[in-house]
Amino acid sequence: MSSENDIDGLLIDEAVVAAARALTAGRSRALLGLVGAPGAGKSSVSEALMHHLGEQMQVVPMDGYHLSNRELARLGRAERKGAPDTFDGNGYVSLLARLRTPKEGETVYAPGFYREIEEPIAASIAVSPQTPLVVTEGNYLLMNDTPWDRVRSLLDEVWYVEVDTELREQWLVERHMRFGRSEPDARAWVASTDRPNAERIEATRTRADRLIGWDGGRIRFL
Repeated sequence: MSSENDIDGLLIDEAVVAAARALTAGRSRALLGLVGAPGAGKSSVSEALMHHLGEQMQVVPMDGYHLSNRELARLGRAERKGAPDTFDGNGYVSLLARLRTPKEGETVYAPGFYREIEEPIAASIAVSPQTPLVVTEGNYLLMNDTPWDRVRSLLDEVWYVEVDTELREQWLVERHMRFGRSEPDARAWVASTDRPNAERIEATRTRADRLIGWDGGRIRFL
């Protein structure tokens, strides 16, 4: 059954909401990972869950650990932004460890990523010590490469968000255009950067606990 409380036409099955809520049973805090290829809609799934769970959850995206544009330029990696080595993976792992076992009464601050400036901003997301569910979404939660291989053990479950490839790439082109790229540049970036990253991420799909499918409308378990 789909929840009747949709947001902007986005329906989420009650089973998905219930499964997220159930993760907190018997735990002071649970960590749920949402993984998927670029443009798969991980943020939209997080938003839909937040709409139903409200203050019972907080979203902490892996994208907050993007290296700054200045550092990417220094390293010669600016044209590959979004690849695994363009993130501070060790910093992300350290944050998850803090969230996993928070000190009593401690608010944990996490960085967010803001597409309007294409940069992370430190300490822009506050995770209250009373928050029972943290949803962290990102591309490389199930990779075996160091340091990403340390992520999975810090999460209670990981759900893979699956979308038709052609539709997902069209969404990516539209997103790149919203944030300043021309259509030819957006399509070139998808082909040269997003698509190779997507192939690496899709190879980790079988390690997920659950698969989520959606087509831009209804979110459901597969």
